[in-house]
Amino acid sequence: MKCLIIAGGKGSRLSKRGDSKPLVPLLGLPLIERVILTASKSGLDDFHVVTGYNGEKVRQHLTRFSQARNIKINHITNEEWEKENGLSVLKAKDFLNDNFILLMGDHIFDEDILKRLKGERLQSGEVILAVDYNTSSNSLVDIDDVTKVLVENGKVKDIGKNLTGHNAYDTGIFLCSPAIFTAIETSIARNNDSTLSGAIRLMSEDGKVRTFDIRNGFWIDVDDEETFHKAERVLINKLKKPSDGPVSRYLNRPLSFITSKYLVKTSITPNQISFFSFVLSLIASAFFLLGNYMALATGGVLVQVASIIDGCDGEVARLKHQESDFGGWFDAVLDRYADAFILLGLTCYTLVPGYNFLPLFIGFMAIIGSFMNSYTADKYDGLMKKLLGEGKSYFRMGRDVRMFIVFIGAIVNQAFLTLLFLALLMNIENIRRVVVCYKSE
Repeated sequence: MKCLIIAGGKGSRLSKRGDSKPLVPLLGLPLIERVILTASKSGLDDFHVVTGYNGEKVRQHLTRFSQARNIKINHITNEEWEKENGLSVLKAKDFLNDNFILLMGDHIFDEDILKRLKGERLQSGEVILAVDYNTSSNSLVDIDDVTKVLVENGKVKDIGKNLTGHNAYDTGIFLCSPAIFTAIETSIARNNDSTLSGAIRLMSEDGKVRTFDIRNGFWIDVDDEETFHKAERVLINKLKKPSDGPVSRYLNRPLSFITSKYLVKTSITPNQISFFSFVLSLIASAFFLLGNYMALATGGVLVQVASIIDGCDGEVARLKHQESDFGGWFDAVLDRYADAFILLGLTCYTLVPGYNFLPLFIGFMAIIGSFMNSYTADKYDGLMKKLLGEGKSYFRMGRDVRMFIVFIGAIVNQAFLTLLFLALLMNIENIRRVVVCYKSE
């Protein structure tokens, strides 16, 4: 199914944030990118974007974006962008011959709304409008600007911004048949009304506009400074996880949210944040090895800071739609290594002064390398099957190699060298697997 997005307006009420409203960044992503990526997560992959004001700049940006994200975008120009939004929809008439999704370039919403809406069946010449029935306590809606809808028996009876009797709000999310184009043309010819609402009102007279309840789904029209800040707060709050423990919920998350709001404005990637958290953990474990209380306390503070930063990678990934299977797995691999080094540092802090640390460290590296060798095997094996096909052999060092090395080392009476070799071999193999999986992703 194709998706039409109208993004031709000037957006003067957000002008201090940029000279082109579709490109105004909201938590690290321009509004138009956030709309496209949300729609893409719902399964849409063929986009038509209508641009108008400052259109060349927006089109150049979207061309780079489409190449970077591998998303198909067709540009449609509306030279009459100062007029009503129905004309922007009408400009797409020659490009859309089948049912399509229609979205606004400045409306942010949950992808689940689109996932459910796509499953609806359109009758001939019909349009389905996603509506919000929460009209009594909806703090995200500007009551003076929102388009109001009167719904009866699941169909639109009237629509408009100045509607006095209403029981729902227009979310700006539609499932349309090509009949919408005819309705816009008729509305212009008959009523001199080129708004999208005018066409919907005309179709509703024939009972051709059904409604779709978004239930408790999130949506907001980012039209001014107030709604911009509301959208920020909601998107940040949606990052909370039901699985968060008490420390995450009441300490780590509030601090990581503040940090993530700044990180999304940079080019720093979630994987880089994961690695930085890992480095902080290594530094903390090194402080533990110094063997005095000040170093121990400093290391403890760094462990907590690393824990807070560790929450930022996922937050930034979700806010910038950069989630990936590799990113989640890479973060988990680094977390396991970080935990192991932190516990090693604490263990060494408790050792008797003068204890020979080297054999303990080498043994530890052999153990953690072997454990992580098993941990990384699942994703690596899955990737090899995907790339080479079921039943094909590929290079892999696993438990068979480890056990054979132990056998040889025991026979020649070289326990320390065996541990050293295992530590180097297994950890290098783990790094190789991470690199292979990263390149594949």
